[in-house]
Amino acid sequence: MPEPQPASDPAAAPTAGPGSDAGPPGDGPLSAPGAGTPAEREPVASRPHMPGYGILPADRGTGLLPWSWARQRLTDSHDYWVATVRPDGRPHVMPVWGLWLDGALWFSSSRRSRKLLNLLERPDCVVTTDDPLDPVVLEGSAEVVSDLAVIARFLDALNAKYGTDYRPDFLDLAVNATLRVDPDQAIGMLHGDFTGSPTRWRFRPGPPR
Repeated sequence: MPEPQPASDPAAAPTAGPGSDAGPPGDGPLSAPGAGTPAEREPVASRPHMPGYGILPADRGTGLLPWSWARQRLTDSHDYWVATVRPDGRPHVMPVWGLWLDGALWFSSSRRSRKLLNLLERPDCVVTTDDPLDPVVLEGSAEVVSDLAVIARFLDALNAKYGTDYRPDFLDLAVNATLRVDPDQAIGMLHGDFTGSPTRWRFRPGPPR
């Protein structure tokens, strides 16, 4: 599932996948964060705005789901769908392996992949878990991580989750990128209580979207 290939194997150099117009590498507007990682923020829960679907008030039905419910699904999801926007405005979606770590969603990508090129142009993205029945849909902003110690920690966690044995050269900065998506808000719901369980968790101040 991960797109990157070890830089030490020339024959395995990454190529753009289906629908991925290869382009030159570069960090564009995305910047590398420092080595420090903030503690996970506890978001504010409320009902999402879903007109026309008969959504019940927050004190009816299942009520507002706890953030721990969403965090567990973000942690346990085997695959994630990453939605980005091409420079011409067309949407693009691809599945990836990833991690919920330090209050953010992490994944890796070839430097030439369409989704990375999109994120370099516009960091806004949506990431969903792999369960469409009890989904968590995360909206946020992606940034490329360049701190090698942080990348090594991500790689250790990735290997532990997927039973892989990727080495540091797997994420050579000139060939592959590690991305962290910091959430603005997330929405989740239970398929058994569609009208009484939808919950929006907001991580940043501002009007609901």
